[in-house]
Amino acid sequence: MKLRPILYTAALGAVMLGSCTKLNENTYASLPPSSFYNNETEALSSVANLYSAMGNVANVSAPWTISEIGSDEFVVPGRASGGWYDQNNIDIMLHKPTTTNTQIANAWTNIFSAIGSANYILENLNNSAAAASLKPEIAEAKALRAYFYFYALDFWGNVPIVTTSRLDQGNLPTNAARADVFKFVESEMLAAADGLPSASTVTAAYYPRMTKEAAYMVLATMYLNAQVYTGTQRWSDASAMCDKIISSGAYALEANVVDNFKVANKGKTKETIFAVSMDPTKNAGGNPFIIYAQPFADQQKYNLPFAPANGFSTFQVALDRYENQDNRKKLLEYGPQFYKDGVTPLLDSKGQQLNLINIVSYTAAADNEAYRVLKYVPDGATFSGISANNDLVVTRYADVLLTKAEAQFRLGNVAAALTLVNQVRARSNASALAALTLQNIEDERGREFIWEGHRRRDQIRFGDYFTGTWTFKTSTNDPLTLGVYPIPAVEQATNPNLKQNPGY
Repeated sequence: MKLRPILYTAALGAVMLGSCTKLNENTYASLPPSSFYNNETEALSSVANLYSAMGNVANVSAPWTISEIGSDEFVVPGRASGGWYDQNNIDIMLHKPTTTNTQIANAWTNIFSAIGSANYILENLNNSAAAASLKPEIAEAKALRAYFYFYALDFWGNVPIVTTSRLDQGNLPTNAARADVFKFVESEMLAAADGLPSASTVTAAYYPRMTKEAAYMVLATMYLNAQVYTGTQRWSDASAMCDKIISSGAYALEANVVDNFKVANKGKTKETIFAVSMDPTKNAGGNPFIIYAQPFADQQKYNLPFAPANGFSTFQVALDRYENQDNRKKLLEYGPQFYKDGVTPLLDSKGQQLNLINIVSYTAAADNEAYRVLKYVPDGATFSGISANNDLVVTRYADVLLTKAEAQFRLGNVAAALTLVNQVRARSNASALAALTLQNIEDERGREFIWEGHRRRDQIRFGDYFTGTWTFKTSTNDPLTLGVYPIPAVEQATNPNLKQNPGY
């Protein structure tokens, strides 16, 4: 059964019944399970709410922003012409966030509100008289809750584990150790995977819901980062999860990486493992990447119904990773700009050809400073206001190949790893590597997944998040505590049982 039609109709009413339950709040009124959740349609009308919550996680607001700000591929400069200056962004970029950072606080709110909704929905599904027939929907909701907890594990490490919709205000939860949060997410995701269908058995109408393979990819990512999260490496387990996805036969690389982000391929790409469907024309979410990321002049280039806001940007270190013939480099806008014919100059507000240069100032950048990333191409997109209907890609098959490559390399199987990396490079016309290092693998992930929410996590795993330098990050001795963000002060104020992460 398709999820989106349900989201357009019944879920819009039921969504409020699955109201977000933050960890410092009491639960809200509930609809008795005896009078609802009696069949798949009714169950999915609430599960749809969790996919909407996933959209908040994967979209351009926090927490997506805090997965990119502070990495070596993302900057949000204040503009000399006005706008965009935000000390919260700058502090994260300089690796100096504090407990009052609003970006981090917003990320916490979005993630734990989603967890609260999942707790509420799971509690009602499990208490339904029809629970025995709703096992697939229960598995789906459990997988999504585990996914939300994975983000909490990654960003803050030591977070509360709460699985009920009601909280005793006299006994509010405290933090669980990061290793225990890891075990919880692992256990929940493995259990959910058993009840989810394989992508090899479902029809196109099932898109974009969770499958076994989507659950396996979360696990593969967790295992790849297990040494960071728990102190114990799990390279073999990461590789094994990738093998499960590969052996399903359900996925392959698209001919061109940009095909994954085109509206024309919604639900059709053979590479996307998990995505969040967007359709602002039907009040079902929207993709605002274009408004946030592109220069003003792109309104003329792509015949947009608005002028982009000239905000999210990248810089030289990210551009320099690509060979000139690498097709992925075409997703970056830099240097003299042209219309899509590649010949006609694209003019700025002064009537001169727009020339995007490397960023010089992050507090008062000129409008043409900093390069841009055109991740979600506007060609063929339908806009409602500033939002397009490009689906948000969360995980895709290229990540399976590069995750397995890294795991195999770390296990000593360099030849197998090299083959996998070159498979991804060949798709984009990058030259084949004759040998392989860990640095090659990290760089390849940077090229392939720019602005897909992986970079901070990757840099922490490889270590250069702390020891590396790049545009505006000049320190090479960041404290290791910056591998996690601070618990927001506002959350500690409402729940004194929350213990702050070390160093903040």
